[in-house]
Amino acid sequence: MSFTSEQRPRVTLTNDGPALIDGPVDLVTEDGRTVHCDRFVVAVCTCRRSSIYPLCDTSHRRHRRPDDD
Repeated sequence: MSFTSEQRPRVTLTNDGPALIDGPVDLVTEDGRTVHCDRFVVAVCTCRRSSIYPLCDTSHRRHRRPDDD
């Protein structure tokens, strides 16, 4: 499948947070479930701490990494 530059999805990777994907988007989980997101920017959890995984609920903000001391 090829996209024009206007159609190509954009993913922004952040240092200490979620991956931000221009939406709307369908996310397929490892167990095959599809999560449809209608937002114009979708925050995808990269730390797996989210209670609504694969979407980010900002749980990463409540935890510090050992190297952040």
